[in-house]
Order: sequence, then structure tokens, then C-alpha cells
Amino acid sequence: MRTWPAWLTSLPPWVDWLWIASAVMLVASAILLPVLVARMPADYFVRPPRPPKHPILRILRTGLGFLLVAAGVAMLILPGQGVLTILAGLGLADFPGKRAIELWIVRRRSVARALQWLRQKVRKEPLLLATRNRTP
Repeated sequence: MRTWPAWLTSLPPWVDWLWIASAVMLVASAILLPVLVARMPADYFVRPPRPPKHPILRILRTGLGFLLVAAGVAMLILPGQGVLTILAGLGLADFPGKRAIELWIVRRRSVARALQWLRQKVRKEPLLLATRNRTP
């Protein structure tokens, strides 16, 4: 019979919770991210932002958005789809400068490729991604 290494059995109890949270975030991101990306309008990144909604709904959405951003940052180290989760959280949140951050993230080739792949898997039209106007 095998025994666990001493260093593994001497870890603090919060490490167990970290493993559990990591597994939950991995499963939740695998289920929720395709749903959120599929529900996103194809012109989300090229149309002007919508005006703010009801204050209570805005606060709840922003709170959930920041929770997703925090989970996404954790997933950059732990298993999960960190950058896509951060993007989903930013999409829900409402704060000044949000659009610029979203566009900065989504213009990354790997992120854009992942978003388009998810949209293709659920048979949705590709997202329209505006390119930067560069002048020589």
C-alpha cells in the first residue's frame, strides 16, 4: 500500500479548499462560458455601449462580473479558462473604461480565435471584431 509523501500530508487545510474551488471553477467555466459567448450579440464589440439599466440590476450584474473577473484571474494559475472568464466578467460589469479593456483583451489573436471557435461550435454567426485604425 502506498502512503502519501510527508510534504503532501503537512499542507494547511486551506489547500484542500483551493483544490475543490479549482475543480468547481473548471467545471463551471466549461459549462457557462459557451453559454455566455453564444448569447453575446455578434455586433457586441462594434456597436456603441448600451445605456445603464436599472440601478439594482446594474449593481448585481457588476458584482457578478467582478466575481467572474476574480475567478478568471485565479484560473490564470489554476485549471480553467482564465482569460475567457475575465472577458465574460468584464462583459457583465459596468464601470468607466470597460469597453477599452474588453477591446484590448478580445484583440489578442488567441482570445479572438477561442471566441470564434466557441461561436462556431454552437452554430452562431462569428463575432464582428473591429480592428484598430492605425495611421502610418
